[in-house]
Amino acid sequence: MLAVTSIYAGLIALIFIILSLRVIRYRRGNRISLGDAGDISLLKRMRAHANCAEYAPIGLLLLALVELSTAPVLAVHILGAMLLIGRALHAWGFSASPPVMGARVLGTVLTLSMILLSALGLVFHGLF
Repeated sequence: MLAVTSIYAGLIALIFIILSLRVIRYRRGNRISLGDAGDISLLKRMRAHANCAEYAPIGLLLLALVELSTAPVLAVHILGAMLLIGRALHAWGFSASPPVMGARVLGTVLTLSMILLSALGLVFHGLF
């Protein structure tokens, strides 16, 4: 069983749900059914949600593969925390008004670093 990955998958899914609900509530409150209707606030919410949908799956897939490759539990937790914190910081920094660029950048760096470290670890583990 993927005990460690399950924790981070569940927590990241909660972030995804929160981001989804922010879009839904805004759409309902402003009666915007399709697209963004040129509404910058809605567009920011949509992009924060979409960005999570774009990066979280590859991060979680890699995390699961790292865990399955019998990496040390601490390493799996560190990678999972990087992904979780990265996604949370990016979502908050991106969707805040005004945007908090430091949080957005740090979130991106954490997320991409987690993906890179996981990918390199898996390649080296597979080769050696």
